[in-house]
Amino acid sequence: MRIGLYPGTFDPITLGHVDIIQRAMALVDRLVIGVAINRDKGPLFSLEERVAMVRAECDAIQQKTGGEIVVHPFENLLIDCARDVGATVIVRGLRAVADFEYEFQMVGMNRALDASIETVFMMADARRQAIASKLVKEIARLGGDVSKFVTPPVQEALARRFPPK
Repeated sequence: MRIGLYPGTFDPITLGHVDIIQRAMALVDRLVIGVAINRDKGPLFSLEERVAMVRAECDAIQQKTGGEIVVHPFENLLIDCARDVGATVIVRGLRAVADFEYEFQMVGMNRALDASIETVFMMADARRQAIASKLVKEIARLGGDVSKFVTPPVQEALARRFPPK
């Protein structure tokens, strides 16, 4: 069985993330979505809220694709998480050259820790390249329309967090 790991903070999950999940499903038999605790980023949503949002999106994807998706919170090293879930491939989405520079460095470190786990890069769909969770939160905080960037349930969660003034 081919198991892939798609890690992220998902604060919140965006249509860019959803696109990568849908496309990654074609590459593996089981896709584990690793929701990073990542205290350094100071997430807007709690781990439980982020896991629930990711699960809701993945349930919808599973109904369409019939593939197996597992949502797995983690706080340890990414490579250890990959080992824990039995992943042989880590899936990473790239939006721009700046993403590649960071990810290239991470691949080198991960390979030094465990050369048996491969990393696969997926380019963001052209319509989704500008989407970043950080920017989505900023737009929502300032009362802007985020419907082009997130699904309705995530939009509602952002609206609860940033009520109109």
